[in-house]
Amino acid sequence: MSELHYTNLRDQALEVVRQALVSGEIRPGDIYSAAALANRLGVSSSPVREAMLTLVNQGLLEPVRNRGYRVVEMSERDLDEVYEMRLLIELPGTLRAASHATAEDIERLGLIAGEIEKAANDGDIVRFLDADRRFHLDLLALCGNRRLVDTVAALRDQTRLYGLESLAEHGRLGSAASEHREFLAAMAEGDATVLEAIVRRHLEHVRADWAGMSPDN
Repeated sequence: MSELHYTNLRDQALEVVRQALVSGEIRPGDIYSAAALANRLGVSSSPVREAMLTLVNQGLLEPVRNRGYRVVEMSERDLDEVYEMRLLIELPGTLRAASHATAEDIERLGLIAGEIEKAANDGDIVRFLDADRRFHLDLLALCGNRRLVDTVAALRDQTRLYGLESLAEHGRLGSAASEHREFLAAMAEGDATVLEAIVRRHLEHVRADWAGMSPDN
């Protein structure tokens, strides 16, 4: 887990803890104390405790009296519900956002897609997750609805993209990364039908990754 070197320690602690969650460094069911994590990060307990309380509110952690915080385990039903919510919200949100995208927006997202591909080639899950999260949330932000973006961000964080470690181990991050170029190509062509199919396939792949299998299995 990285040390913090920024002035807004609470936000930086939140980002570091979130990355530790999605990368699997902090495991579901395990209990962690704010003091112990703060010691590892080289900061006081206060910003880490604030960050962990934020993650409690987001459904990622739950407090354990006098012991710390436990990572919430997601059941298959939980994952199915998150997938359904993302399909209902993220699909139309992405289509609406894409309709507002300018050439400059597509170029900027293309740079992030390049980061995703580089991280995939390096097998760097943390960098992959960070760039992937920025790509989709920056894209959604084009629809101009902050609450929609915040809701999708929370849903993505709740699932912590289960299965990515397995994809990295089997060298399959590259195929996941390539889908982002397909997003951009469909947006550049203004083809909403193709884009809808890509978004649906992307979400199906993500749900399959949570289960540790391909959607064809």
